[in-house]
Amino acid sequence: MSITVIIPTYNRAVFLEKAILSVVRQTLSCDELIIVDDGSVDTTRQKVAKIANQFSFSLDYCYQKNKGAAAARNKGIGKASSDFICFLDSDDCFEPNKLYLQYNAMLESGNLISHTYETWYRQGKLLNQKKKHRPREGFIFADCLNMCVVGMSTVMIKRELFDKYGLFDEQLPCCEDYDYWLRISVEENFQLIPRPLTLKDGGREDQLSVRYRQGMDRYRIRSIINLLEQNRLTKYQHRLAVTELHRKCMIYGKGCLKHGREGEGQFYLQLPSRYR
Repeated sequence: MSITVIIPTYNRAVFLEKAILSVVRQTLSCDELIIVDDGSVDTTRQKVAKIANQFSFSLDYCYQKNKGAAAARNKGIGKASSDFICFLDSDDCFEPNKLYLQYNAMLESGNLISHTYETWYRQGKLLNQKKKHRPREGFIFADCLNMCVVGMSTVMIKRELFDKYGLFDEQLPCCEDYDYWLRISVEENFQLIPRPLTLKDGGREDQLSVRYRQGMDRYRIRSIINLLEQNRLTKYQHRLAVTELHRKCMIYGKGCLKHGREGEGQFYLQLPSRYR
């Protein structure tokens, strides 16, 4: 068995060293670390080269023109050769025993995907998480419909899941994580390691969750519709999906009307009626 850690990055040279070192210093070493540079124009390449020269560690740096987070993660998956794959956003970092605890928990349980608790910081200050943001375990389809309840930097995935469910949707500029966990949660059991093994740094303007905070639900609506049209859902799941589609469309549609986008607003307000 082997582990690959994939770090997609874009103009995050100032944060990248901390992320890489958190992987290098794991109590259980990964077999390969893949850095996918999604078109950075800062000193990312030089930063990675400097770190690579300091450690005798399998570090694979690859550069691509800017295509977005989903494409960068897919690039890393395509290059990975391990049985287990982890992702680490370039402004996050792992606790030292993250890979050890998660890997052994999955070997014992036989689960194909797991995630962990996170410690959140916003502009350097510890942030208390609301109850709705606490990770869930088991068959979490209902939770995944509402919001993204699986932290990208917390997951460890058996490679075979990508063969079964495909890759991240590169047409999504954000919410590709919501989309992917939703697809998997239709059938898969999510194992939770109930310890904060990932440190997440947020609240900056360069982050996708901030850049797309206005109107983000339209991408989640698209994900729900894709599921409904694939006929993969049980009757109960279908009912849950339609209910959440209606809720999201009402919120987004009314928001469009409020901001003078009449045509778009009416489209989303009427959209759920197609799937009842």
